[in-house]
Amino acid sequence: MLLLGTQRVNEAGHLEIGGVDAVQLAVDFGTPLYVMDEVALRTRCREYLAAFRSRYPRVEVSFAGKAFLCSGICPVIRQEGLRLDVASGGELYTALRAGFPADRISLHGNNKSLEELEMALDAGVGHIIVDNFLELGRLAEMTRERPAPQPILIRAAPGIDPHTHRRISTGQVDTKFGFDVGSGAILEAVRRASEMPGVKLLGLHCHVGSQLLDTECHEDSVAVMVDLLASIRDRFGIQFEELNIGGGLGIRYLPSHQPPSVDGFAEAVIGRLTAALDAAGLEYPALLLEPGRSLVGEAGVTLYTLGGIKAIPGVRTYVSVDGGLSDNPRPALYEAKYTVLTANRMNEPHDTRVTVSGKHCETDVLFPDIDLADPQPGDTLAVLSTGAYNYAMASNYNRFRRPAVVLVADGHADLLVERESYDDLLKNDRIPERLL
Repeated sequence: MLLLGTQRVNEAGHLEIGGVDAVQLAVDFGTPLYVMDEVALRTRCREYLAAFRSRYPRVEVSFAGKAFLCSGICPVIRQEGLRLDVASGGELYTALRAGFPADRISLHGNNKSLEELEMALDAGVGHIIVDNFLELGRLAEMTRERPAPQPILIRAAPGIDPHTHRRISTGQVDTKFGFDVGSGAILEAVRRASEMPGVKLLGLHCHVGSQLLDTECHEDSVAVMVDLLASIRDRFGIQFEELNIGGGLGIRYLPSHQPPSVDGFAEAVIGRLTAALDAAGLEYPALLLEPGRSLVGEAGVTLYTLGGIKAIPGVRTYVSVDGGLSDNPRPALYEAKYTVLTANRMNEPHDTRVTVSGKHCETDVLFPDIDLADPQPGDTLAVLSTGAYNYAMASNYNRFRRPAVVLVADGHADLLVERESYDDLLKNDRIPERLL
């Protein structure tokens, strides 16, 4: 049985997370419910820092907030010594309002609006990751009269195919992100940026994809990026201060998923990086990483209450839960698979084959052909490894209210996000006077 972080089976035969009974969490906070394991998250942050800093002289780890961001998670990330990446004005605003230091925030995005760029510049963010020539031109105008130059990185598309799901691949040639390496667009971007007085070009950024279960693509992208650093040195006489290699390390959604340990990941990446830098005769730049899923993914559990059961003889048995597409769109988007447990009967055999569906007016099959303890209405189902991209992608489809989020640690549960009310669904609605 796959159990992660602080998860265990308690004396009542229930799943326990962070010292809190999952069944009691469902009673106290309702379902669907996102549960975040604080100890698991903090442990993972420390693993990253220790693994990379023990092998390389200058390393900064940034949490890719797109995976899971709310006000209450920002202090945890800050306390663990990590930076923070944001990918929109909303994520930036959340981080700033939560008191996260602006100079430790990096802003991403392939089509940043003028409003987002202005917010970042006014706040004094640590980096703006520049994605295209339009953005470079806008920054040239927007920074012209500012007293201090804005630090930037140029995002490269290294031309690496990560062999992951096509919708979470980002580093190949055919991608909307970054300046292409093979065509020379990245060199033109570096030339233009280096001549802009209002920015301080610190280095390069890349990202190859997500949910990668080996180190091959990261090693290959590091080699490409070091070759690029050498080309920039030879052509422009510039040795960059920073190299950001993104994130993308996978997690355990199923027992069969065996991603590298953080230590193994660091060993492979740093080994390839230092060998390439030494061969090129380059000074060692500061190394930046942006894990998202691999920090928060396994720390998250989603709890549901099982409802109706429909057996179709000779076909399948459907069991329905009180959520679905609106709180977990990933099965529909990526055919994502998960480990699902009967949280209130953990010691019973999970040997009844069912298909778990949601309750939306949609064919929202969540978890096809999985095994549960003999399903009964009222059971609490626990879906593991839902800390990344579940809450972040939640919607109000069918006017569902987005679930609450709780943080558990040492036997305590604290609300991070309240469950939306029906009034919340209507707060931005307007009826024109002429229709009344």
